[in-house]
Amino acid sequence: MPADPLHRAGTPQRSTTSQPPSGSGASAIEVRRSDRRRRTVSAYREGDRTVVLIPARMSEAEEQRWVTVMLDKLAAQESKRMLGDDALAERARRLSAQYFEGRARPASVRWVTNQNTRWGSCTPSEGSIRLSHRLQGMPEYVIDYVLLHELAHLLVPGHGPRFWRLLEAYPRTERARGYLEGVVAAERLPHLPVAHEE
Repeated sequence: MPADPLHRAGTPQRSTTSQPPSGSGASAIEVRRSDRRRRTVSAYREGDRTVVLIPARMSEAEEQRWVTVMLDKLAAQESKRMLGDDALAERARRLSAQYFEGRARPASVRWVTNQNTRWGSCTPSEGSIRLSHRLQGMPEYVIDYVLLHELAHLLVPGHGPRFWRLLEAYPRTERARGYLEGVVAAERLPHLPVAHEE
């Protein structure tokens, strides 16, 4: 089912409002069902609310899945627009304060274009953290996880039990890891021709 986050057409049949998952960046989610909408799902921000438009025939399970997908898409668009190196460094400082009591203090945090096999890297002796440009446009919680992973290396160099205990504090660790594993798996799939709707 194609997703069109900019399309807002369709008269709502039923509208529901709920609280978003933590970290989504919006205070409420409004789902609007429309009889006119057949196949597309779209979403947009309206103040501090996220509006998700779906076909009326969708099941509750499909609705929940598409709300998550569209929240991730919006977050990815927003993070791509706003995160330069300075914002990335500021985000790292906030994450360190929130999850590591401010103990992880990087000297530099920046995007790089020469990391195609790793999402991020850290040189503890220099206090430098580098994130792959391939993360730009991914959901905020994924970028936060990679930043936290590299910040944790400033405190614990290897990937032993102490390292993973540090990351347990971040509630979206498993979801972010799953997202990144999905990206890697999708890159290995053969590219099939896409059928176009008429």
